[in-house]
Amino acid sequence: MSEDPKMVMTDKEVSTGAVPKHDQHHGGLAERVRHSISAQSVDESTVEGQVFSMNAVDPALDKKMRLVNEAIDEIGWTAMHMKLFFLNGFGYAADSLILLLQSVTSGQAAMEFQPNFANGLTVAAYTGMLVGALFWGLSADVIGRRFAFNVSLFSCSLFAVCAGASPSWTVLGLFTSLAAFGSGGNLILDTTVFLEFLPGDKQWLLTLMACWWGLAPVIAAAFAWPFLSIDKYNCASAETCTYDNNKGWRYVWYSNAALIFVLSVLRVTVIRLKETPKYLLAKGKDEEVVETFRQISQKYNRPCSLTIEQLQACGPIRSTYGKSRYGFGELLAHLRGLFATKKLGFSTSMIWLSWTLIGLAYPLFYVFLPQYLKSRGANTGDDSNYTTWRNYMIANVVGIFGPIQAGFMCNWKVLGRRYTMVLGALMSMAFFFAYTAVRTASQNLGFTCAIYYVVNIYYGTLYAYTPEVLPSAHRATGNGIAVGCNRVMGLVSAFVATYANTATSAPIFICAVLYIVMAVVAIIMPFEPYGKRSM
Repeated sequence: MSEDPKMVMTDKEVSTGAVPKHDQHHGGLAERVRHSISAQSVDESTVEGQVFSMNAVDPALDKKMRLVNEAIDEIGWTAMHMKLFFLNGFGYAADSLILLLQSVTSGQAAMEFQPNFANGLTVAAYTGMLVGALFWGLSADVIGRRFAFNVSLFSCSLFAVCAGASPSWTVLGLFTSLAAFGSGGNLILDTTVFLEFLPGDKQWLLTLMACWWGLAPVIAAAFAWPFLSIDKYNCASAETCTYDNNKGWRYVWYSNAALIFVLSVLRVTVIRLKETPKYLLAKGKDEEVVETFRQISQKYNRPCSLTIEQLQACGPIRSTYGKSRYGFGELLAHLRGLFATKKLGFSTSMIWLSWTLIGLAYPLFYVFLPQYLKSRGANTGDDSNYTTWRNYMIANVVGIFGPIQAGFMCNWKVLGRRYTMVLGALMSMAFFFAYTAVRTASQNLGFTCAIYYVVNIYYGTLYAYTPEVLPSAHRATGNGIAVGCNRVMGLVSAFVATYANTATSAPIFICAVLYIVMAVVAIIMPFEPYGKRSM
């Protein structure tokens, strides 16, 4: 695309702070931010256009962040954002894919290896994702988003290949955990990177991006259906199971690992991601912030009137550093930043609680429900491979549309993000209760589809809400801990499934109560991002 010299800042304008003519004509960024900076005292609860204010904590950071938000809005939506939507969505898909791969392949792998602990792969996957969420989340606020974004998906594909070649149950668990370690950071990085380039009126797309999570099970089923249904690839009993007659589950790992590898290559070739402006700003790199915006504006022929002088006039940032740049002090600085004010601290706590609750309720329900229905003599149809994978495909295709519905709901003023989560949680609770009455194959498929749909309304909105209401300088840390809470509960559910009594209906009702609590937590969350910019 040819560049319009009237719409692009020159190097001289960047260095001198001159305002382009188009900006003078329209009022532009420069005039708007002068008014913004002139406000020396801004109350946190009365800030217009922002989710919250950091003025009481760090006035310089607050002013600079507003300038950056104005610059992002001034550039607007570009082809780069569309690329990010797809490339970041790959990380969502990979995270979901690894969890599903261990689930759909563990049965055949167990027949071959005959382990003592049948749920070992589930423990391995959640352990890897727990460590990955914490490692990539906390490190992304220290070393930057770009490195973690590019490396995590590639490492996931590498270890997924190794998992398919595993000679024993223990080795399979190790490589499953390492693959999950790579994918576990993607939920943090994908939303963080996308949000920090996103114009304010497009933040609702964070919710829509969760549809990639629902797409992954469809991909997994598409590979698993043929490989796990063909007799020559799958042994019939543990007594006759060997490496040679039981390669189906290995082919599932190989094929999906190849797909993840292709996606990781696309992430570093289709778009050469630069460090996010808000991370650079938090680290005091004002010149690189302006340079990043200048390059984007020139490439996509968009206006950008942000200058170094405007940023430096706000003063030095004092709240985003630790005493040791790469030490424990830096980590403590990011943890303290999540509780910088009473209101922000309460919000952070409610987010972590929400992730903990859904992390227990979602897997626990699916762990107990099959045994519960079986103990009640439920007739859910034949258990052939064809029926199993057909239903799996149908339910997950329906589930893709949950985040799409949530994207429209959360961008409706009456609901916003919080009440979209409330409705998603309450509808999930209702369908979970109803599912205990399933007695026929058609009921089973219908209610399964409904549950996949409504749960993804809640989950998709929570994925987006979390980074929106966390301060940018500490966003990856807070998001990483949130997802880590979720993974801890996944571990708990694996052990509960192994040692608890599955004949009782108590877990079903406990899960339903948890969804009610999730709805209450969503109501009392202090921030509503609808129509406001993230800081």
